[in-house]
Amino acid sequence: MSSPPRLYPTDLSNAEWAILEPLVSAAKPGGRPCLWTQRQVMNGIFYVVRSDCQWRLPPREYPPWKTVYHYFRAWRIAGI
Repeated sequence: MSSPPRLYPTDLSNAEWAILEPLVSAAKPGGRPCLWTQRQVMNGIFYVVRSDCQWRLPPREYPPWKTVYHYFRAWRIAGI
């Protein structure tokens, strides 16, 4: 499997993603298709948390801030 380019030091490597991927819930069937992969969302979360930037200010390479924050909040509440 080819790895996506690591744009920032906070982006997940393939080894890190292999550990985290089973913990992240897959998209539910039905509804709209996902525009962003779970890995892109995780990269966005790690960027914001590690760089201590505001939720509304991540770089454009990541999903929109509302998407990243939504998953961060949902996974935090679920204990993931």
